[in-house]
Amino acid sequence: MNQARLSRNPDKINKPNMNIRMNSMRSALWLPLAITLFNGAFACPGWSQEASSLPRGHVFFETDFEAADATRAWTRSTRLDGGFQSARALAFTRGDNENSDTTLAELVLPVEPMRGHDVYLAAMIKAENVVETPARYHGLKFMTATVRDGEKIYVAANLGMATFDWKPVVFHARVPRDATAFSLLVGLQGVSGKAWFDNVRILVRKPPRVSQPHAGPAYKGHDLPRLRGMQLSPGIAEESLRDLGRDWNANVVRLQLVRRGAQAKGDPLDLAAYDRWLDAELARLDATLRHCESHGLMAVIDLHSPPGGARTPAGYIGTSGGLFTNPDCQKKFVETWERIARRYKDARSVWGYDLGNEPQFLPDIAPERVFEGTAITLATPLRKDGEGLDDWDDLATRAIRAIRAIDPDPAILFEPPNGYSPQGLAGFQPLDLPDIVYSVHMYVPSAFTHQGVHELQDRVPWMKKYHYPGEIDGQMWDKARLEKALKPVIDFQKTHHVHIYIGEFSAIRWAPDNSAYRYLKDLTDIFEEHGWDWTYHCFREGWDGWSVEHGPDLENHSPSKQPTDRENLLREWFAKNRKPAWFRAP
Repeated sequence: MNQARLSRNPDKINKPNMNIRMNSMRSALWLPLAITLFNGAFACPGWSQEASSLPRGHVFFETDFEAADATRAWTRSTRLDGGFQSARALAFTRGDNENSDTTLAELVLPVEPMRGHDVYLAAMIKAENVVETPARYHGLKFMTATVRDGEKIYVAANLGMATFDWKPVVFHARVPRDATAFSLLVGLQGVSGKAWFDNVRILVRKPPRVSQPHAGPAYKGHDLPRLRGMQLSPGIAEESLRDLGRDWNANVVRLQLVRRGAQAKGDPLDLAAYDRWLDAELARLDATLRHCESHGLMAVIDLHSPPGGARTPAGYIGTSGGLFTNPDCQKKFVETWERIARRYKDARSVWGYDLGNEPQFLPDIAPERVFEGTAITLATPLRKDGEGLDDWDDLATRAIRAIRAIDPDPAILFEPPNGYSPQGLAGFQPLDLPDIVYSVHMYVPSAFTHQGVHELQDRVPWMKKYHYPGEIDGQMWDKARLEKALKPVIDFQKTHHVHIYIGEFSAIRWAPDNSAYRYLKDLTDIFEEHGWDWTYHCFREGWDGWSVEHGPDLENHSPSKQPTDRENLLREWFAKNRKPAWFRAP
């Protein structure tokens, strides 16, 4: 072990009225035992108790709207019309001049037995002349609303607009262990047109993970009091690394392996092209890691652009798209990490591996990609055993095991799916693996941290200018509000006794009245109070919007002649750093 690391050792089914089913799987076929959900209202003694883990495929709820009282438990709009191969379905019509912007029906479900489960939501849906509006949150809706800690979290299928005939739609959502309410919403929100919903089902996709209690100090993967540094690209000049490591006294860098520009415009499923890109990136990374070692910088290798990823609004390839829909991309993902682990297992400057940047495992599921033995909708093809399509948690687990079979020493940094922000750890259950460092990014509230960024991209005037502390998007933001936004991370750390790494945080340099400095100061104070390692985004990348070496003038692209308050703040923290034991200053 090198000094830089610490070792770890179909046929049509008769569709019953709204009900809840307890199921067991035998020979991959249903053996249903139906329990009636309600008789005029939800009333079943079993729902009053906290359920233990229920098996994959257990049906929480289903309806075909054929029974006389099929809409009794639904609130608001509940008109019935012709269904999919049946007489009745829940139907919606909304004209251009409706007084209300919402034509939705809501079904409130008993949350207690669902807590901790990852669930599939499935339906047959048809749409006619659904017209798009500018508002991003408007549209044809098949979505869940979960309440936890007093706030609502929405997850929705991506249905699009326009006209389509009956089709199966499947998406999934997690029900947090601390959820206090869970409901299903269907219909039209803020858009005109017609829509029909039939054969609605909710069933267990994955039962809750049960993590083993951790004993002893939280695993960090290093023996320093704290890691504080910057994010940067592997192609950064050695002079900049020398400045950061020796002059600024940073002791960690997060090195992005990122496809952008021309590399981000090709076919994301072209894995041969991916390998060619990776060859060039790893050659640059080799040199960068040698310079990191020379200047006392520990390194996080961040696979910013995994195979199959989709192009993001920012123009780079992200942890999304084909990575979660294509078995070949998932196989390549694991192979890529095996390749990286073999290449750098003796590089003592490597602290750890960040498996995927800001993973976006979209809730939509192709109906033919459901797990074996479960017919999500009528006549839905079943997923064949061994197809190898995993969600982010399972794919990451495969990669971690592959890495550790090659090199057990580096820290593994895991960002939660669809929630790399602090909210991603709300109700999240740790992976069933030891010695994982959990990582989130902090850009909350984004209306403040990113003000002017999207306007520049869209070439529109930057109109709303937010100050910190101050009112931002109708809420008062100050240090206490930032701490509240970070509460899911704080709670996760305390509950599961794990170490936290803030892989990215920042605020745009032109935030009015030196607000970026005050925001960063409050954040770093909170990070330090809770003992988190952190890297600021970003140091000497091609775009200067996040640079602490540039002043607040949006139009001035030259570094400031005098250090900014933001630069001084980071330098003050870096001055407290200790260097790794293997580093010897000349």
